[in-house]
Amino acid sequence: MSDVLLKGMTWSHPRGYDPMVACSGLWERQTGVTIEWDKRSLQDFESFAVGDLARAYDLIVIDHPHVGQITAETCLAPLDVAGREAERAALAAGSVGQSYPSYNWQGRQWAFPIDTAAQVQAWRPDMLSAAPANWAEVLDLARQGRVLLPLRPPHSLMMFYTLAGNLGRPAVEEPGDH
Repeated sequence: MSDVLLKGMTWSHPRGYDPMVACSGLWERQTGVTIEWDKRSLQDFESFAVGDLARAYDLIVIDHPHVGQITAETCLAPLDVAGREAERAALAAGSVGQSYPSYNWQGRQWAFPIDTAAQVQAWRPDMLSAAPANWAEVLDLARQGRVLLPLRPPHSLMMFYTLAGNLGRPAVEEPGDH
């Protein structure tokens, strides 16, 4: 173990925990800095106060809905430090959809995407001959009661943001927008 020990918090799922442990091992071999990771349930991960975690941990995996909270509470530092523009550009280029900019607020990058939760279509061929190919087909199926949406918090909000984004503009751009 090194002289420097950092504590990290992530979510209790192999997608959230295993990559952090693997990267931390590589980081320790390169720098001598040890990172020990704790994990929380997904529901706790989505709803626990980030400010409380920031007081107890050096590194925190957050979800993009927390960006507004962490900037308002100034409980985390932005990650867009000078001299790392090439690395940030590579992360942005390798991210799924709008994952990278979803952590950007008021011109600062508050987190990096390590796992992407995206609204996707799923269908069963034993229940539909083909997946809907456009919104009109989705709405037709919805009228028949054959469409499901994730509406448990915060997923209902994320669905709203997805629909707003698909209309060509974010739901909110600046604090106080309505």
